[in-house]
Amino acid sequence: MPIKKKVLKRKCENCGDAVKGRSDKRFCCTDCRTQHNNEINRNANLFVSKINRILKRNRRILADMCPSGKSKTTREKLMTAGFNFNYFTNEYKTKSGNLYKFCYEYGYIRLPKGDYAVVLRKEYVE
Repeated sequence: MPIKKKVLKRKCENCGDAVKGRSDKRFCCTDCRTQHNNEINRNANLFVSKINRILKRNRRILADMCPSGKSKTTREKLMTAGFNFNYFTNEYKTKSGNLYKFCYEYGYIRLPKGDYAVVLRKEYVE
């Protein structure tokens, strides 16, 4: 009597249709594989997109307040424009110990009297 192999019907992880082909194949077609992976990465991509929007807005606000490469402003003006102090791309510490926070090539630092200096770091631009 011949031995019968048990054939397992595999189903697509995305749509549930039958999967034909290699034994390790998980999806019925390229579209299902792409859709499945996009869904998995969606939350991570949304998180990164949200942060990028905040950083771009912060950069635009600083650029608008600093047309000549150097200016002063107040916290209230920055906040009114929608600036979010929690998000910046990097920090730069000067030789004298002052710490600038940057949104791409535009930086800011709180001055002793409470105002803010906004600067354009030219090394980033050139």
